[in-house]
Amino acid sequence: QVQLVESGGGLVQAGGSLRLSCVDSGGAFSDVAMGWFRRALGKEREFVATISGSGYIQFYGDSVKGRFTCSRDKAKKLFYLQMSNLKPEDTAVYYCAARRNSLTGVEEREYEFWGQGTQVTVSS
Repeated sequence: QVQLVESGGGLVQAGGSLRLSCVDSGGAFSDVAMGWFRRALGKEREFVATISGSGYIQFYGDSVKGRFTCSRDKAKKLFYLQMSNLKPEDTAVYYCAARRNSLTGVEEREYEFWGQGTQVTVSS
């Protein structure tokens, strides 16, 4: 069974960088597509990035394009979100998600498994 656990969140100044990690502690991680979403206080959850099961295809939300990069290490069952040039508006709880097939997805309803989230706070 897929059990996702995020880590790497924290407090960073604007312009700084953070790398979030997501591990499937349940050990069921295979060639499934993964996604990152975020929810800022008082707002709906927003798509951030997705990567295909192969790792070759990625899509990003418009607000993070050019600043964030997602990647995966299949051998270690890890999924990453490298965030650079962070802005105060990036402040949110970031969630890792997995879906049952290898195709990328940009909507919440396409993902069956979710982590608990990790807080990212960007100070101005």
